[in-house]
Order: sequence, then structure tokens, then C-alpha cells
Amino acid sequence: MRIVVAEDLYLLRDGLVRLIEAFGHEIVASVGTGPETLAALLEYRPDVAIVDVRMPPTFSDEGLQAALAARRQIPGLPVLILSQHVEQLYARELLADGTGGIGYLLKDSVFNAEQFMDAVERVARGGTAMDPAMVAKLLVGNSTNGPLGRLTERENAVLALMAEGLSNAAIAKSLFLSEGAISKHTTSIFAKLDIGADDDSNRRVLAVLTYLGAE
Repeated sequence: MRIVVAEDLYLLRDGLVRLIEAFGHEIVASVGTGPETLAALLEYRPDVAIVDVRMPPTFSDEGLQAALAARRQIPGLPVLILSQHVEQLYARELLADGTGGIGYLLKDSVFNAEQFMDAVERVARGGTAMDPAMVAKLLVGNSTNGPLGRLTERENAVLALMAEGLSNAAIAKSLFLSEGAISKHTTSIFAKLDIGADDDSNRRVLAVLTYLGAE
């Protein structure tokens, strides 16, 4: 794969470059500012871009803005966002266009190289790689009203991905959990939403209807 890395911290950027190259991929550009990020994305049109949110010159949201601008000119450009926090306003816009691969990972939730590279490769193939905290905040929100307020943050994340039509296996891969863990979460979701024992497919439909009705 041809990859652009956009990260303002030199040591982290260099570490990402070395890691990616160790997995046999090509770094076509390694940049440290928002304007450089946009220029690199438009020039190289990489298979996937790994972009930090906050970059120079103002350290606000230049990386995310560069990714949005690039995707407006190159629809479907795969982008994996790395951040210290969930940046709700622009991240919601990034997710909303529904084209191409999208990932959003919090830096402190990435625990090993294989996990990270799996996310990179999945986004490059047009898939998603979503941090549970991001999913819970952006797709479900922080409402404590109604039946969704009974769910934990992780259960909210599972339900949000269930509403996208993902299977337990796909949800497990997206949230970096085992299928067994997802099965336990779905069972807990059904119980907390007062969805009684029935065909599992029907219970999933009822859970998703509850989720959609709370939007």
C-alpha cells in the first residue's frame, strides 16, 4: 500500500513510518502540518492516509480539516484519523459522507502493532475502524434519557454498529474485541432494552429499532 503519514510530533511520526515500512508498505509522504497534509493527499492520492487531528499552525483541527478537504476533491479517499480526543463536530462530518474507508482511533487505545496495522489495512480496503469511545459519542451520543441510557458506553458502541448492519464478527473486528465479548454485550443489550428471548435476528431488529427511535 501507498500511505501518507501526517503527524506533527517527530518521534511519533518517525515511529509510525518505521512500523508501516516494517509491515511491507510504502510511505509516499511524511508530513507535520495541516497545509502539508492537504498538499500530500492531493498530490499522492494514497491508498490510505493516517492523519492526526491537531497539527500546526494553530494546533486546533488542521489535520481533520485537511482530510475533509482532500475527500471533497477525492471522494472515497481512505482516511484513518488518530487523536487524543473525540473531535465531535468535524469527525461527524467526516463520517457523514458515507464513501470510502474511514477510521477514527484514540491514540491511547492502540495497544499493539498488529491491532493498528489491521485497522490501517481495513480502512484502505474501504472498511471502518472505529474506537468504541468515538462510536458511543458520535453515533449514539451522551443522552441518559430513555432505554439507551441504561447501556454502558461499550454497549452503546456495539448497538450503534449493529444499527449499521454489522454482524457480531464485523463488530468485534471494528472494536478490537473477541466475538465472545460481543455476544455477551449483545445479550446484555437485549436484557437492558427489555427485549425478551426470541429468535436472535428478531431481537437484533428490535434493538436497532429502539436505537433509531432515539435518534
